[in-house]
Amino acid sequence: MKKKLPYFIIGLLALVTFNSCKKSGFVPFTDSRPAIAVTVTNAQDYRPDPTIYVSKAAGTITIQFAIPSSSGRTIKEITRVSLGTTQTAVQGTTGLYNTAPIAGNGTTSITFNTTLTAFTAGGGTVPAVNAEAAKRFYFLITLDDGTTIIPEPVRIVLIP
Repeated sequence: MKKKLPYFIIGLLALVTFNSCKKSGFVPFTDSRPAIAVTVTNAQDYRPDPTIYVSKAAGTITIQFAIPSSSGRTIKEITRVSLGTTQTAVQGTTGLYNTAPIAGNGTTSITFNTTLTAFTAGGGTVPAVNAEAAKRFYFLITLDDGTTIIPEPVRIVLIP
């Protein structure tokens, strides 16, 4: 019994120490989601990000965003748009795909329009038909109360 007492005391101290630690609020291995969800309403697939199919014949890219009407907020603007493999550029002011904010219309939805020609000029490579572009669109959306949200990146797949 005397030999087990030190191990018992050490175990008890370890238990007290671990239980007394303040939780940081950040839990590793989980996604950090905004308080207001932004969805891509015209996404046709998830790879795992929202994916838009773009017709090569039409040559236009349309991405529609929405927030829940129950949030009590409206979308003021798409403040920044970047094209790349990470969200780094959309967090800054350089290397942006679109430098001018795209004004919202006072509702819970907003649409981003561009073309395959602009996509190529902006640093993207138009993929082969039925293939996914290597670069994704990243957005910084500002709500009417000044809250900013970076939704999931949007992928495009070229179809005939």
